[in-house]
Amino acid sequence: MLPDQPLRFLPIHQSRVWGGRRMETLLGHTLPDPTTPFGEAWAVSDRPEAQSLTPDGLTLHELWTKHRAKVFGANAPTCARFPLLMKIIDACDDLSIQVHPPAEKAAVLNGEPKTEMWFIAQADPGAKIYAGLKPGVTRADFEKALQNGTVADLVHVITPRTGDCLFIPSGRVHAIGAGLLIYEIQQNSDTTYRVFDWNRAGLDGKPRALHVRESLQSIDFDDFAPQTQRIEADGTLVRCAHFTVRLCDHSRIAGQPGECVTLAVVGGEISVGGMNLKAGDFALVPACLDEKARELKPLKIDSQWLEIRIPA
Repeated sequence: MLPDQPLRFLPIHQSRVWGGRRMETLLGHTLPDPTTPFGEAWAVSDRPEAQSLTPDGLTLHELWTKHRAKVFGANAPTCARFPLLMKIIDACDDLSIQVHPPAEKAAVLNGEPKTEMWFIAQADPGAKIYAGLKPGVTRADFEKALQNGTVADLVHVITPRTGDCLFIPSGRVHAIGAGLLIYEIQQNSDTTYRVFDWNRAGLDGKPRALHVRESLQSIDFDDFAPQTQRIEADGTLVRCAHFTVRLCDHSRIAGQPGECVTLAVVGGEISVGGMNLKAGDFALVPACLDEKARELKPLKIDSQWLEIRIPA
């Protein structure tokens, strides 16, 4: 049976040593237990180990493999799995300094390439993002810093504000700092190489594994001092080979009939196709919906949402 309104998925919450409880306190999520720090909510995921489910039990993978044209459009990619992974990240401590392998390195390292973007939904005063290298840093400098524990001193620091966006192509060394609530749109990959983890232990009390060899093969040592994205006149934040993300805040049609678009509410509340969505909610608008079912309206003065598309 064809869906007659947007599709919602149940979030998959992931415990992390650096996580917190803001998905519960700010976004109204029901977390799996009352004390564990949860750092990620996987909102749209076609991973074998973490499969998004609709409330009536359909998996994202079933939709992708059995109803691709109707749900995702006639021009949907032919890859075996839905090609994006969408998350909310609650960073109450600094994440590891890390890198994701570029495509030309991933196969050699038995990993998956991962380009991503971050939308800053909330930034505490003084919160930091680490991204790219400081100008002039060389590979030799970086390797020396690995030996003496000063890697963080070589990574470029950005002080983000709520509403900022940063693009993280594969190969860019980076870390999310404490005090940030982030919406992350990325390739469908879970390959992360930690190069430095602030010398801390994991939730099991043991030091977390580092991947120094893989990191050194993946880092772009010509990537210096990146800046946050400039928003285009139509609201576009990022346009790359893997996804296009637009920030919206006014009544509109969510895509066109025949097109699939995913909505992620980052502030306030909206109505689309008779369904109300609040901050922290994601909904996939199927290609088969007509224009009437795509009518989208903000319900609060501060309502904002991301429109996420897979390039044809």
